[in-house]
Amino acid sequence: MRILHTMLRVGDLKRSIDFYTGVLGMQVLRTTDRPDQKYTLAFVGYGDEGSQAVLELTYNYGVDRYELGTAYGHIAIQVDDAKAACDAVRAAAGRFGGSVTRDAGPVKGGTTVIAFVQDPDGYKIELIERRPG
Repeated sequence: MRILHTMLRVGDLKRSIDFYTGVLGMQVLRTTDRPDQKYTLAFVGYGDEGSQAVLELTYNYGVDRYELGTAYGHIAIQVDDAKAACDAVRAAAGRFGGSVTRDAGPVKGGTTVIAFVQDPDGYKIELIERRPG
């Protein structure tokens, strides 16, 4: 068994695709539009769905925002440089949305460098810096 994807409901599919591809460097892997069912899907990720988990961005026609609730935590993404990733999110915020909610630095009680950002819909993303070696 393996995890295939995580689904996020988004209020503006183009904006979300632009954020995940233009800011976080993912690729659109496939899209599906279901007008009779009134939704569109976009699958984004860093590689082939056959070998990696991806994100399914779901846009339900006519819904421009969601309440995230208190159960959702975050998505974790490994990055080469957490500070540079935060800088990219800040630089793109006006164009794509998103924000930095915790600057890059060591995790409390440890040495792993992490940061937190939010996508345009408010979903939290933990950036975990790849350790050398």
